[in-house]
Amino acid sequence: MPEPKHSPATYAVVMAGGAGTRFWPASRRARPKQLLPIAGDTPMLARTIARLEGLVPIERVLVVTSAELADGVAEAVPDLPRENLVVEPEGRNTAPCVALAAFEVHRRDPEAVQIVLPADHVIRPEDRFRSALAAAVDEARDTQRLVTLGIRPTHPATGYGYIRSGDERARRGDWSVRDVAAFVEKPDSARAAKFLESGDYLWNAGIFVWSTDAILSAIRAHAVDIYDALDGVTDPVDLARAYGALEGRAIDVAVMERATNVSVVPVDFAWNDVGSWPSLAEVVEPDASGNHESGGAQVVARDAEGCIVHGDAGTLVALVGVRDLVVVKSGDAVLVCPRDRAEEVKAIVARLEVEAPDQL
Repeated sequence: MPEPKHSPATYAVVMAGGAGTRFWPASRRARPKQLLPIAGDTPMLARTIARLEGLVPIERVLVVTSAELADGVAEAVPDLPRENLVVEPEGRNTAPCVALAAFEVHRRDPEAVQIVLPADHVIRPEDRFRSALAAAVDEARDTQRLVTLGIRPTHPATGYGYIRSGDERARRGDWSVRDVAAFVEKPDSARAAKFLESGDYLWNAGIFVWSTDAILSAIRAHAVDIYDALDGVTDPVDLARAYGALEGRAIDVAVMERATNVSVVPVDFAWNDVGSWPSLAEVVEPDASGNHESGGAQVVARDAEGCIVHGDAGTLVALVGVRDLVVVKSGDAVLVCPRDRAEEVKAIVARLEVEAPDQL
């Protein structure tokens, strides 16, 4: 797809500072989920940036990350200009992250439109994704509204926030652009079933498109503490001081839920935020026994099915007489647990924080 022939220029901001603790032991502080080939043969961050090819050139892709991960990002995406690494002094959730990147884009091109997205999602087909983003870019450029993508739900998920869509504002090619009636926090199973049945609710994917002026104006209006703390700050020492005084807030809570100029593009491509080991079953094709292999490991199975196996290339994992396990071999650590208890990895990580922090 050729780059849209319009001005202003389009930038991409990729948020890549997360710890990915639910993917321990493969995901560690020095090499978290977004830097790993979790759902393919390339790091998730590299796949995210490659997914933008033809829409945003690499020279206009900014990656927001931590100082500890800067070298890992550079290794995962060697073509990314080093000056396009935007380093946060510490994690403060997505609102300060978005603001920091917006000020950086403003210094480079005040009229730019930005695509803001996480580094660790799986999206297919990618050409459909780019088409939706192009429509959102046109809407953000022409209307100065804050635009988000909403995923049409395929099941009553309780792990995602939702967007209730309102009236249609416009058509952009194949895509409808609608008012956002409300943002809704993660529901219980009964509410999620009602959301699915109504047809008015979309999964909140955390993918945004807006002009630089529009998002900075919205931050100034709804999160003025963040705006004032980061406005004009470029010195690393001053930035660290400013970040240290900020309360961590999500951009959804700080800005999007409060703004009145928010639109959503409902989309129908396959999307997964790959939040924990069991989610690999949704994005990695099973083998003949129904096992899912990730990371390059070789799996030899005998009377074993429904397992999720991750290991580095060159790792051999043998399964005999087991069902529905998560088996992860990474470095000097091994995780084995039932698939339906994989969320408890968070408790293991919390314990290791105290007992063996060198394993994180």
